[in-house]
Amino acid sequence: MPAAVSPKSKIDLENTVVLIVDDSRMSLDILNSAFMGYGVRERLRVDNVDDALRTMKSRAIDLLVLAGEMQDDGTETLLRWLRRDAPDPVCFTPVVVVLRHTARANVMRVRDAGANYIVAKPISAGTLLSRVIWIARERRAFLKGDSYTGPDRRFHNTGIPLGMDGRRAEDHVGELGGAVDPNLSQNEVDMLMKPMKVDL
Repeated sequence: MPAAVSPKSKIDLENTVVLIVDDSRMSLDILNSAFMGYGVRERLRVDNVDDALRTMKSRAIDLLVLAGEMQDDGTETLLRWLRRDAPDPVCFTPVVVVLRHTARANVMRVRDAGANYIVAKPISAGTLLSRVIWIARERRAFLKGDSYTGPDRRFHNTGIPLGMDGRRAEDHVGELGGAVDPNLSQNEVDMLMKPMKVDL
């Protein structure tokens, strides 16, 4: 989970190109105002998937902000095109999906379509900005596979779930060997953790 943005943090979004896609005029205005407040000069607003596709095919976009409940499955259509059919580097465009209803099924639906982050409505300017900064700083791998293409859905690498085989090249499966050296005593552990004065 991203940390809160410090008031002393400085980030320059002036030259960022943000495409906002929402079929609600009011939501478009609210999101546009938020990004204007962050200093983003180029904010592109469209209210349908066809215009969003045309825009993304014709120019470079740094961030896509997308409504999560667009008509006719527009959200999934756009995300599917972006992650599966768009050329490099367009397919790597970071996506924030804004959801009115954050039921588990809705969150999983857009996550599995390839969203980088999901923000619940009503949004606050601070929350949205902290997610944008988090996306800019994240280092999650981008995965391309038969059933999923998009940012790694794991936020924390806690290893492979018990009883399952790994699916990634870096997932190591196998038995752990026994200890090579004897365990440290509590006194030895305490001595490692205790600051000591050293003469140089």
